[in-house]
Amino acid sequence: MAGKREKAEDIVSKLRQVEVLQGQGMTVIDAVRQIGTTQQTFYRWRKQYGGMSRNQLKRLKELEKENQRLRRAVSDLTLDKMILSEAARGNF
Repeated sequence: MAGKREKAEDIVSKLRQVEVLQGQGMTVIDAVRQIGTTQQTFYRWRKQYGGMSRNQLKRLKELEKENQRLRRAVSDLTLDKMILSEAARGNF
């Protein structure tokens, strides 16, 4: 059975919430329990999104989307170049 997948913005806010609870003297285990996740999930999230703000997360998503678009464009151009070079050699 698949669990519910959190959005990246929600993860960042939950990590921030754990930091606040720890600042108030709560242990990591209790703080993680309070936000409704397991310790393993918390540490995985902290490794992936630790220290990131919402603005940085938004920018990261934009850059990933742009990177994907550019990779697709490069692969299309490479394929076109290979087709043209084969046609120029007469191997068709």
